Amino acid sequence: MKQNWSDIKQCLAGHHIDAEVNYVEGSMTVRTTRRTWDPYMILKARDMIKLLARSVPFHQSKRVLEDGMYSDIIKIGGLVRNKEKFVKRRQRLLGPNGATLKAIELLTECYVLVQGQTVSVMGSVVGLKQVRRIIEDCFKNIHPVYHVKELMIKRELAKDPNMANENWDKYLPKYKKKNIQSKKPKQTLIKKKKMESPFPPEQQPRKEDVLMESGEYFLSPQEKATKKLEKRKEEQSEKSQAKRKEMEKAFVAPSKKPKTRLV
Repeated sequence: MKQNWSDIKQCLAGHHIDAEVNYVEGSMTVRTTRRTWDPYMILKARDMIKLLARSVPFHQSKRVLEDGMYSDIIKIGGLVRNKEKFVKRRQRLLGPNGATLKAIELLTECYVLVQGQTVSVMGSVVGLKQVRRIIEDCFKNIHPVYHVKELMIKRELAKDPNMANENWDKYLPKYKKKNIQSKKPKQTLIKKKKMESPFPPEQQPRKEDVLMESGEYFLSPQEKATKKLEKRKEEQSEKSQAKRKEMEKAFVAPSKKPKTRLV
């Protein structure tokens, strides 16, 4: 701004508009002088400093002072709540290497600058309406390429003088919004709670009571040791019998070949 301020002041002075800048407060003001003859020029000058505040270059923003050239600053920050979606859709508006934005500029004959959470547009009234519609639809998840195709078809139809009085709706492409269903969450089975009885559960028998019922409680330590050995021997014999049976099943007897006699 410091480098270009002398050029800005000189440009506005040609239309008899006085301009001031305050670097401490960060503000720009424009006001009419006694020599100002065009009453609408003060509004044009206001639009110019608004565009300069949105980082539009001076050689582009001064075009607003021309007749038939208007500006619009579209706020896109509040159109999408999710920050990740906002960044993706803003990048979609720009396109790869800014190709989509260039196509919009060529078809609408407007200057478009995407900066932060605003889009600065400069052009004719019809062009501004088209750009606003494209930008708002882009943040509603409608790709700007669809609008670009529509504008290209309209441009071709406008060249034909026979199509001037006809309805163009049948020639324009119609795009249906696909409702892509997201994955349904897994339904977890809700286990029904058992009816809890008001009575407490039955008391479980102690180890001593179980041993007393079987008669082991009254045995001497030597008798207990002999009983343990007997149990172990029975288990080992059962295991050995099971292994023998498995081996017998797996064993395949060799086939007997007939003996050949030497003559």
